[in-house]
Amino acid sequence: MDRGCNLLHYPNMNGVPTYALYGEADSTRPYDWLHWETIQSRSRLHGYRIVPHRHEHFFQILSLTGGWAFVTLDGEQFDLKPPAIVVVPALAVHGYVFSDDVEGVVVTLMERDVAEGLEAPPAGVITSGTAEVNSVLDVLLAEADRPGGWHDLAMRAHITLLQVALHRGRNQPAPRNPSAARARFHATAFRWLVDQRFRETRRIADYAKGLGISPTHLNRVCRQELGISALTVIERRIALEARRQLLFSTLTIKQIGAGLGYEDPAYFTRVLKRVLGVTPAAFRRRE
Repeated sequence: MDRGCNLLHYPNMNGVPTYALYGEADSTRPYDWLHWETIQSRSRLHGYRIVPHRHEHFFQILSLTGGWAFVTLDGEQFDLKPPAIVVVPALAVHGYVFSDDVEGVVVTLMERDVAEGLEAPPAGVITSGTAEVNSVLDVLLAEADRPGGWHDLAMRAHITLLQVALHRGRNQPAPRNPSAARARFHATAFRWLVDQRFRETRRIADYAKGLGISPTHLNRVCRQELGISALTVIERRIALEARRQLLFSTLTIKQIGAGLGYEDPAYFTRVLKRVLGVTPAAFRRRE
């Protein structure tokens, strides 16, 4: 699954970019359980230097088995030689410099899938217990590449075993200062709250009240941790649900909008066009 791709080199960036998989600023493509590739296949395309960035929805594990790596992880720096494991939860800012003989793999999972099992391992570097982690990774990737019977059940079991191995082996967690930890918590809690209430309200103040912070602070947290405004988080969640309805239901656009809290069809159309790039009618025809 070594895949070449355009990714992660913005030397003049003004802020920390937030990427979906394959380097897209946003993505609507469907995902399977995981994606994996060798460190070499990606890093050589960018001179073995990946600038600091973050992913909104992905949990990544980098297993270094050859060469060396200089890692920046949430402001901490690690000079690594193999064997080493780098754990990168969603929203953790991370960047790399690799030797040109680097060996190892990068495994990307959906954060939500990891969160369904044990508590997700925090950002950090593991330099002991790597054999167990790599052994579990080998089995996980084998199942992902060659699905057997009861594939989904097997993947959930292997992901749980991976979490156990990561918790056992962690010995150098990357520290975060209290204010950064609070911002990460508020961003994660806000996204969860949006998932629960996006049909009921689009008011930033309602969500801020639920989190016990001001609307201004909520917007600041979203821009800092997610790279977008609080309203954009809400509208993207609404657009995701609208896409599903447009693709898989026979409801009219007016009915879909009303079900998502938009009594004015014209306004609903404008919102979806801003988020999706096309009107709901054009999206439905295109698909």
